[in-house]
Amino acid sequence: MYAARLIGQTRGESMDRPAMVRYGDACFKYRGLMLPAAVLLLFIPSPPLSGDVVLTGLLGIVLALIGQTIRILNVGMVYIIRGGKSHKVYAETLVTGGLYSHVRNPMYVGNAFLLAGLACAANSWVFAVCGVALAVAVHVGIIAAEEFFLLGKFGEQYEDYRRSVPRIVPRLAGLSDTLRGVTFNWPRVVEKEYMEPVDWLSATAIVTLISLWRAGLLHLEPELVVLALTIIAARVWLWLLRKRRLKARVSGS
Repeated sequence: MYAARLIGQTRGESMDRPAMVRYGDACFKYRGLMLPAAVLLLFIPSPPLSGDVVLTGLLGIVLALIGQTIRILNVGMVYIIRGGKSHKVYAETLVTGGLYSHVRNPMYVGNAFLLAGLACAANSWVFAVCGVALAVAVHVGIIAAEEFFLLGKFGEQYEDYRRSVPRIVPRLAGLSDTLRGVTFNWPRVVEKEYMEPVDWLSATAIVTLISLWRAGLLHLEPELVVLALTIIAARVWLWLLRKRRLKARVSGS
């Protein structure tokens, strides 16, 4: 009954969209402001998470690398047009393969690790509490808006998928078979994942370097410094590669 009512609300022009869906639409439209908002939180004075900035920096980078790896695997294995059109929720087809066969929102799982990584690297209770609360509030709304759209467009097909695949906590059974059984598309990763020169992972690396500098430890932790600089350089290089590909495509058209 709930599914039928939701489908009817989606297709019925005269019926209002639920408040949570309208909130999610707004979150989706302005989701690009999350990283700038996180940067602003970094400037708020706060008690540290730990007195060991090396530990928090290293842990932050590891968590962020896990998050970025999840996003790269997802985009490279099965690309789903869920980035929206004109800042609105949109999907052409219901994709259930790749990581989507284990969790309905793999990109948001990756985002959770990225945010946790930046929170650790920031070594700030204010950032950890406020940043995580903001991210949860935004993603809860976005997921509600996306599920409303998908149920309205794909109906029982999506309802069956929703019943069989968890929303956020991945089902790990069969994951190794999934990773082995899909052709990886690296050019698509570059095209879709590196549109900006700075992202959550590179921001985590930058924050780690700043924390080490403030603690006077840059010269004492060369391995961590090299790791952070490598991440930043790799991000910029992939961004430039994407720009070069785009320029070549425009020139050839």
